Amino acid sequence: MAAVLTPDEIRERTRSYLTTSLARELADDEDIFAAGFVNSLFAAQLVTFVEDRFGITVENDELELAHFSSVDAVTAFVTGKTGGAR
Repeated sequence: MAAVLTPDEIRERTRSYLTTSLARELADDEDIFAAGFVNSLFAAQLVTFVEDRFGITVENDELELAHFSSVDAVTAFVTGKTGGAR
């Protein structure tokens, strides 16, 4: 079984992915959808990143922008799904 990541580790990995993918720095609470930085294709890629990188399955009823809109949102979502270490 893979080690459970801390919220800080999840945050750092998510921030790194988004910064690299979007070629820009982001505040952890910056809404990437509201700011117009991403489209539906990138949203699908972000879901795939989350599933692959953190070893979780995003269920159809969890496909909400609120879970993927920022570094903070992804961190909270993944921590909730994995019971992230504190």
